[in-house]
Amino acid sequence: MIAAWLTCLQLLAQTDTIKQINRTSKREFRGVWVATVTNIDWPSEPRPGTEKQKSDLINILNFHAQAGINAIMFQVRPAADAFYAKGREPWSKWLNGVQGRAPEPFYDPLELAVTEAHKRSMELHAWFNPYRATMDANPNSVSAQHVTRLHPDWFFTYGGRKLFNPGLPDVREYIIQVILDVVKNYDVDGIHMDDYFYPYPIAGQRINDQATFEQYGSSKYADIRDWRRNNVDTLIHMLTDSIHKYKPHMKFGISPFGIWKNASQDPEGSATNGGSSYYEQFADTRKWVKEGWVDYINPQIYWHFGNRAAAFEKLTDWWSDNTFNRHLYVGQAAYRIGEPRNTAFKNPDQIPAQIRYLRNNPRIQGSVYFSSASLRRNYGGLNDSLRTHYYKSPALPPVMLWRDSVAPNAPRLLTAGKNDRAVVLNWQVPLLARDKEPVYGYVIYRFYYGEKVDLADPSHIIRIQYNTTTIAEDLTAEKGKNYVYFVTAIDRLKNESDPVMVTAAYR
Repeated sequence: MIAAWLTCLQLLAQTDTIKQINRTSKREFRGVWVATVTNIDWPSEPRPGTEKQKSDLINILNFHAQAGINAIMFQVRPAADAFYAKGREPWSKWLNGVQGRAPEPFYDPLELAVTEAHKRSMELHAWFNPYRATMDANPNSVSAQHVTRLHPDWFFTYGGRKLFNPGLPDVREYIIQVILDVVKNYDVDGIHMDDYFYPYPIAGQRINDQATFEQYGSSKYADIRDWRRNNVDTLIHMLTDSIHKYKPHMKFGISPFGIWKNASQDPEGSATNGGSSYYEQFADTRKWVKEGWVDYINPQIYWHFGNRAAAFEKLTDWWSDNTFNRHLYVGQAAYRIGEPRNTAFKNPDQIPAQIRYLRNNPRIQGSVYFSSASLRRNYGGLNDSLRTHYYKSPALPPVMLWRDSVAPNAPRLLTAGKNDRAVVLNWQVPLLARDKEPVYGYVIYRFYYGEKVDLADPSHIIRIQYNTTTIAEDLTAEKGKNYVYFVTAIDRLKNESDPVMVTAAYR
């Protein structure tokens, strides 16, 4: 035990001595999961009333924006129920206490979350649980409109919960249409799925899908396990095609269990010794990246440096070697700092050291933290570290060149004026490039007159805005100072234009 702890300390120390690439650049994905299932993060309870729910959600977004977070993974479908109005499934019981009961007074939580996140220059990714249909065995907990009542033949029961049977073509089509309801009706930036595919194994439990296999799979597959993996592969492939047919700019990403396969199971697997998504959940997560079916993979690497079964550094390195030119965002376990007996995560430098480790690998584009409540409780001072050090400067999400590689034209005719409290910048919208969508927003930079200009340095960004307003005030300008301002345009996927420049003397 002592030897293992010393190894962990040595690894932590090594991350401090690595030459700091430390990409505190203006391109980094900084996400947090906001979980609604069982009211983990929001709402605080299932019946606080509309106004409190709305104010609580806005307070959560304010909190994370102030810490430098730039992406919210908002759980909108925890158990074949909805936190949005424009869809086919009933309202979630974790919203108002009874499944199927609409908010009163009415509002649309997803619409509110999207609007308010964009006001704060944060992306909003709609987070779906694909296969979970119930959280308990109580048949009275679901509404008459719930899909388990409408199509009881689509489900099997495992561990006391009803789960969609992934082997049924009707199930796959239904799940795709559920997700497309959000794609078509909401201005979300991404579709996000978590790690619940086929269920995690439970001793004494058996997946009851033999009859489905005999009907749909036995003629092509000798092994039911290969058929199950193909069922999940088929859904993922169909989803990416469907999402991008309707909105080519929309991001699609998945957050799987951290281990694909162990090297003892496959030479291409990781140097780990734990459960694996491939064998236990029939989720071939590496294949989805390799085939280009996802825009980003977000493995949950919820272990510490030097962990004997699954060391953070070994899994991180393995995933970075298997990105296949897609984005890699590492899921980090902020919640583990709050576990009473988790000695490794009680070290206040455990997750900061992980952040530094990630930033020293150019094939990793960011992090996502589980979950919002853990950051808001500031376990181990982590949120303070993000706000005052690691995320002190703002950041744009990394570009996805396979989705869109063409930047907008530069803004035009930038001018600077002043009022009693600020330097006031005005500019004209860029000329619309051929076959290019309208500008989505702007980035504003400020330098002291005569200072070396480096637009790659995010400390000079004074605002990122996800709107098309062409006027901005610099409220932090100091009287008697001379400044140089730059404004660039960004598109929906955050490609950035050339800058336009103006000088200003604030007197």
